[in-house]
This record gives sequence, structure tokens and C-alpha cells, in this order.
Amino acid sequence: MEKIKPLFDNPILIKLIYVILLFVVIFFAVRIIRKTTLQLIKDNSSKYRIKKLINFLGYLFFAFGILLIFNAQLSGIGTALGVAGAGIAFALQEVIVSIAGYIAIFTSNFYRVGDRVQLGGIKGDVIDVGMLRTTLMQVGDWVDGDLYNGKMVRVANSFVFKEPVYNYSGDFPFLWDEIKIPIKTIGDYTYAKELFFKILKEEVGDYANSSQKAWDKMIGKYSIENARVQPMISMSFNENWITFTLRYVVDYQSRRSTKSFLYDKILTAIKESKGKIEVASAAIEITAFPK
Repeated sequence: MEKIKPLFDNPILIKLIYVILLFVVIFFAVRIIRKTTLQLIKDNSSKYRIKKLINFLGYLFFAFGILLIFNAQLSGIGTALGVAGAGIAFALQEVIVSIAGYIAIFTSNFYRVGDRVQLGGIKGDVIDVGMLRTTLMQVGDWVDGDLYNGKMVRVANSFVFKEPVYNYSGDFPFLWDEIKIPIKTIGDYTYAKELFFKILKEEVGDYANSSQKAWDKMIGKYSIENARVQPMISMSFNENWITFTLRYVVDYQSRRSTKSFLYDKILTAIKESKGKIEVASAAIEITAFPK
């Protein structure tokens, strides 16, 4: 007993025991709080954000507790730690900025899990937001259209301070898209315009109604004009053909499939028009031959 007693008189050993107890308390407290909180939340996206926030606060309280436990020892070497800290901060500035980006992401409205974004020139769906990096399931690249190519890309969170963040599905989860249809100048352009507008109303009219509600919320939140979300058609012509531009709103995940479906409907309607309208093509007229 006389040999064991001096061990507990050692202040360093006592503080290490305090650190272990602190870790155990915070570990179980985080698990209990996380389990209780997640049972009250139904939305999967909110569950993810709350889970990440609770874990982050657990790390923060543990680090703060260690500083309090070793406060007496640290006070004597404050100057040395200050100099060392400056060097560490310079060496790990990218890490520090990434952590700051992580905090900014969760406290602002940059993006969240499930959003389609473009970070550092990489476009994809956010599948995880870590302390240092955001993980994207990439779309595009060698694959045409907004489709997955199979690559998972991890982008440093520091990019939110260095480059623009493009969010395709934030407050307004719709995109404007256009289709250009050239028809011959001898065709019935009035009939063509009415036909194309009818196809747009039938196939993407529901997107227009849904997007109008989202756009009304955008107007109330931001200083932005009241843009038109209903389908519209504009026309231009030259000596070769008449060009119709079909503009419409579509869900950000359905842009390619919707355009393909519209092309199918439009080509079918042109074939069924019995010659009233025909798709134009480039042609060269030779008026003279050189001798």
C-alpha cells in the first residue's frame, strides 16, 4: 500500500485519469443525446446534419475539457506554445481553412447532403460532408448529360471560400432548358408554333406549376425578378430556315430524359403533320460552274 499510494499523489497520473473519465462521460453522453435526438427527427437529411453536429460538439467539449484539466501545466509554457502554435497554424493552414469551411457549410446554406453542386470544377451529388472534405458522386465528365459516371470525388471544404459554389438543387430545384427546332421556311410556322406549345404544356406543364411555388418563395427570400417559369416559344428566321426555341423548366435530375422525351414527341408530331412542317437542313445552291 505504501508503494501504491505515491502513484496517486502524482499530479500527472491524476490528470490522465481525469482525461479518461472525461472521454468516457462525453462518449456515452454523445451516444445518448444522438439516439434521443434522432428518434424525434423524421427527415433523413436533418438526421444526418444533427448527427454530424453532435459529433463535432463532442470533440469540441473533449478538447476544451483537456485544456481545463492541464491548465496549470500549460500556463507555464504559454509563450512556447504560442510560438509553436503559430508554426503549426502556418503548416496546417489548408486543414484549418477546411475545418472553417465545414463549420460554414453546416451553419449557412451552401449545400447539404443530397444536393447537386459544382465544387472546384467537379459536378456531382453530395453524399457526405466530412470535417475536411466533401464527397461527391460525380456526374458528367466522359458521360454526356447529368448522369453518374461511377467516380466518387472528395473535395476539400476550403473550396467554399476560394471558388464559387454552384448549387443545382438548393432553394430552387429546377433548371431552365431549351430546345431549338429548325423548320423549312415554306412550312406553316403558325401551325408549328401552336403544335410545339401544345407539346410543351402537356409534357412539362406539371414542372411549371411546381416550380412556380418554389420561385415565389425565392422572390420572398431574395431580391430577384419574377421570372417566367411557364413554357414559352420564341422564333427567328434567316434565308435558310425558321428556328423555334422551346424554353421550359424541368427538375434538375430529369433534364436529359425530359429533353429526349420532348424530341421524340416533336419528331412524331412533325411526321404526322402531313407536310405542313418539315425539319430544315443546311443546303448549298450552285449557280455556276467554273470553266
